[in-house]
Amino acid sequence: MENQANSKSIILNYGLYLGLIGVVTHLLLYATGQLLELNWINSIVSIIAMIVLIVIGIKKYKSDSDGFMSWGQGVKIGMGITMVSAVITVVYILLFMNVIEPDFQQQAIEFQKQAWYDMGMTEEQIEASLEMTEKFQTPVISSAMMLGFSAFLGFVISAIIAAIMKKSEEETY
Repeated sequence: MENQANSKSIILNYGLYLGLIGVVTHLLLYATGQLLELNWINSIVSIIAMIVLIVIGIKKYKSDSDGFMSWGQGVKIGMGITMVSAVITVVYILLFMNVIEPDFQQQAIEFQKQAWYDMGMTEEQIEASLEMTEKFQTPVISSAMMLGFSAFLGFVISAIIAAIMKKSEEETY
C-alpha cells in the first residue's frame, strides 16, 4: 500500500458531521416542543446517520488507499467517527441541560412518572424507579454511559461494515 490515506481528516470530518446531525435533530425537536414525546426520532436519525457516515468514511478511506483496506483500518475509521461524534454530543447535552434548559431533567422525570402511572405502576414502584433513575442522572455517569453506548454501537456497526468492505492486496491475486 504505497498510497496510505489520511485517516485523521476523514475521522474528524465525518465525526463532526455526525455530531452536528445529532445536535441539529435534538434542537429541532426541542424548538418544536416535541423533545420529550418524540425523543426516539432523535435516536433513529442518529443511528441511520451513523451507519451512513461510517459507510461513507470507510469508502473514502478505501478509495484514498488505492481500493485496499484491512478490517482493522475500517474499524478504526468507524470508531473514530463515532467517538468524535460522541464527544460532540456529550458536550452539547451537558450544555443543553446546564445552560439552554436547566430544568429539562425535571421535565423528563415528570414525563416519565406520568408514563409509569399510565402503565399502572404503583406509587412504591414509581418511587423505587425514580430513586434508581436519579442515581444515573449525574453528569459524570450519564456522560460515561453515552460514551460507552456510542463506543459499543459504533464498534458493532464499524465491524460489520469493515468486514463487508475490506480488501487486501493479497485478495486481488
